[in-house]
Amino acid sequence: MRLFTLLLLCLSLVGCAAWDTVGETFSGVSDYFTGGADNTDPPKPLSEYTQELKIQVLWKESVGAGADEQTLKLVPGIGSAQIIAADHKGRVQARDLLTGKEHWDAKTELPFSAGPGIGHNTAILGTSDAEVLALNADTGTERWKAKVTSEVLAVPTIAHGIVIIHTTDGKVTAINEATGAKLWSYEVAVPALSIRGTASPVVVEDKLISGYDNGKLIALELKDGRYIWESSIAVPKGRSEVDRLVDLDTDPLEAAGVVYIAGFHGGVSAVSAVDGDVIWRNEEVSSSTGLSNDWRYLYLSDNDSDVWQLDLRSGASLWRQKDLHQRRTSAPASYGHYVVVGDFEGYVHWLSTADGHQMARVQISNSPIEAKPVVVDNIVYVYAKDGTLAALTVQ
Repeated sequence: MRLFTLLLLCLSLVGCAAWDTVGETFSGVSDYFTGGADNTDPPKPLSEYTQELKIQVLWKESVGAGADEQTLKLVPGIGSAQIIAADHKGRVQARDLLTGKEHWDAKTELPFSAGPGIGHNTAILGTSDAEVLALNADTGTERWKAKVTSEVLAVPTIAHGIVIIHTTDGKVTAINEATGAKLWSYEVAVPALSIRGTASPVVVEDKLISGYDNGKLIALELKDGRYIWESSIAVPKGRSEVDRLVDLDTDPLEAAGVVYIAGFHGGVSAVSAVDGDVIWRNEEVSSSTGLSNDWRYLYLSDNDSDVWQLDLRSGASLWRQKDLHQRRTSAPASYGHYVVVGDFEGYVHWLSTADGHQMARVQISNSPIEAKPVVVDNIVYVYAKDGTLAALTVQ
């Protein structure tokens, strides 16, 4: 395990008592895990190449303080011809998809940590203070506020008038989208040591499917939270506690009745949405960022920030792009003949779906891009940690 990843883990483990304690012990982390030898792979410098595409920045705006240098799940949400984004200090903005013109700007003073999820004319956000806020997506006015059991680090999932909130204590809570009333809850025990973050569930017909920190994928009835099935995706292995982390913090992805999920350790798996049977498992590559797909392939950034293409049907590894090694790449977004990822220096990279080679890049910020890019009508929307929100397109 490389030092860079381990240091980030230690700063984000749920079991840490407080940030002050982490700060006091930080200097000893390297010796604890590596015996004093720094075996870190540094971020790979950007290489020069002939760009095959011309990227146009359609617009670029600022949404307050962004993630405020914290590890959060603040992402762009798309709905009703507008994009909605929030910062950690309580600001929420809606902007026109094509022009970036501001539609509304709500200042709530809530410490947002995840969202927004977009529902039926609602924008749902979770906070570090275990609250959920619903805003009118047209006006930015508050619809309701609800209390949950712990910090929200998963983007709310909304389907069939139900809001699903996955909190860091392992609990899934269902809330009525219109009223904010609690409908049901389901709890899974959280391991003593886990990575900071939780997965957003995916809805497949009448099922709610989500990954947990114990390495299991669990399906519940959406309407009442009744248990349907569970599947063991990642099994703890290795000698150290860090090596045995099996968190499934990436959001499950569904295509044609198959759910795809990646874990921090344990590889990538394809699971039947009907009964939880594992169709295939690729243990060669693991990820804690996320997945995307097109009609035939699956794409992901692994724990070393290398970008992979896998076959949807078999899980076979087809290509691996190493030019962005350790550049803290975001989850990839796939569209057309391109795969798009952000990195820790605010660059957005276009890769070829054919073989993964670099086709173009543009820098939209000096801040990391951790949120997965969002693609709508061949426009790529990117949100950096400093609050920079940008729309990009291939000319």
